[in-house]
Amino acid sequence: MKLYEGPLFDVERRDGKDVVLHGAAVAVVAVDSEGTVTLVRQERVPAGGKLLELPAGGVEAGETPLETARRELREETGLSGGDWAEVATFFTTPGFVDEKMHLFLATELERGEASPQGDEELELVRVPLAEVPSLVDDVEDAKTLIGLLLLLRRL
Repeated sequence: MKLYEGPLFDVERRDGKDVVLHGAAVAVVAVDSEGTVTLVRQERVPAGGKLLELPAGGVEAGETPLETARRELREETGLSGGDWAEVATFFTTPGFVDEKMHLFLATELERGEASPQGDEELELVRVPLAEVPSLVDDVEDAKTLIGLLLLLRRL
């Protein structure tokens, strides 16, 4: 039974439980050809301020997760090309949300111009690979923490 229908998510009751319907999403650990990881800092009202995050977004109808990841990365950071691998898939908050996150590692990316969509206000944060370990203790976003830890494991 549908309880709520909104622009970003819906809510329905399943087996007596309220479930937030969000759908699939992607996040990208983006490493450019100069050995720099690009993150975004953006306002997150539920978190009470700006968070440092991996570039990410929701999978749109007709797109594969890889297509979405490439599009989101290009829009948010201007990065494109490179070598891509899906390194993890996980539920973000399985207690009440159906969102499944596809996490990609993209390397050897080339820089270009970002073109954020709509009201997105993003600050690009570029971090040399050698400095990534120092970020881990300060990251508050789960997908970003997972992505950075998987990157460090691969290095």
